[in-house]
Amino acid sequence: MGKSHQAGWVVLRGKRWYGYFRRRVLDPQTEQERVDTVCVRLDLKTQMTKFEARDALRAEINKQAGQQLGDRVRKDSSVTFGWFVRNRYFPLREGDWRPETAKIKKIQIEQDLLSKFEDVPLDMVDRFMLQTHLNNLATRLSQDRVKHARSYLKSIFDEAIRQDFLLTDPTRKLKVPNHLRPKDKQVLTWGQLREALQKCSQRDRALLMLDMTSALRPSELFALRWRSFDNRNTLSITETVYKGQLRPFGKTRKSLGDIYLPSGLAAELLRWKQTCPNRSPDTFMFPNSEGGAMDTGNYRNRGLKPLAEKLKVPKLNFQILRRTMATRAQRMGSVKDIQAHLRHSKADTTANEYMQELPGSVKQMVGSVYSMLTKKGKPRKGSGDLLPNATNRGEEQIVSC
Repeated sequence: MGKSHQAGWVVLRGKRWYGYFRRRVLDPQTEQERVDTVCVRLDLKTQMTKFEARDALRAEINKQAGQQLGDRVRKDSSVTFGWFVRNRYFPLREGDWRPETAKIKKIQIEQDLLSKFEDVPLDMVDRFMLQTHLNNLATRLSQDRVKHARSYLKSIFDEAIRQDFLLTDPTRKLKVPNHLRPKDKQVLTWGQLREALQKCSQRDRALLMLDMTSALRPSELFALRWRSFDNRNTLSITETVYKGQLRPFGKTRKSLGDIYLPSGLAAELLRWKQTCPNRSPDTFMFPNSEGGAMDTGNYRNRGLKPLAEKLKVPKLNFQILRRTMATRAQRMGSVKDIQAHLRHSKADTTANEYMQELPGSVKQMVGSVYSMLTKKGKPRKGSGDLLPNATNRGEEQIVSC
């Protein structure tokens, strides 16, 4: 059987797509090789796009020729999903991942994908198999975990095509399931935050006040040393800590740098500095019992969990505190201000993932809109619209009410 090492081309003739590719065959009369152009009748233009027509042509080439686009595309099912991920995907992507990130991603891929498709031949995986698996994951895993699984699948199969192990991408129309588990959007009130600070020891009050005011990540908070504090209004973040390992980098490019401290917060840190056991520059501000960097999990279980019980809230962690700060501060500054406060790389992350709607604020906004619509006024010159005939002062009062 002849072999082709090209993807062919598609042409629209009338209302239907036709595909063509060249194939070398052996002439039985002359016993010499010749090149034949093969025509493949595809679907109607109304049924498929040009991109889909190209995919269909590649599939037909693979079906007819058996081995296409290089020697690595095989129809003998010798390459399994598990083999490709471990031998071709992981080694390639490890250079882009930090060591800690690589461990987490590999564990998720092992648990969510390899456990299901480990021994399935790569060329036998289709969109139906992948979509039903994502739908099943959505019934028992969080939104982020399901979205990560879809992202990993698209990345894996994209790489399989780039390395010529596949001709078509089964994830091209793979969708995130519509019915995902509800996402935790818990936000505390100002009263709950103040009550939490009142029920804390001096150390925990300084720690939580610093975290609430500056919206620090725990990896940044527990890496702070006394040399990071200038005893006035500046706090310098120069390193982070993760599972006991100090790192000279943060989660984003904006993680490291100087942070402004209000005078009252600076005074609270000074009071904690005067009473803490060790005030040397290299000592951690909030050390563990052995003087090292505190573990986030330990503090969450021993400090925040009992505090949540006192406040009678479902749970309390640093993520909830950062989400609360972003939500409660949305009327105190712009989205860009809050993005800078949380040190996110993208404003979309701040607005979509952290800032939650405030029902009271929404009601107030609707009331302001109604007030503007029902206020009597005269038409502005050059406009057919009836606009409120209010002074700037009156408009400001309505908007700010």
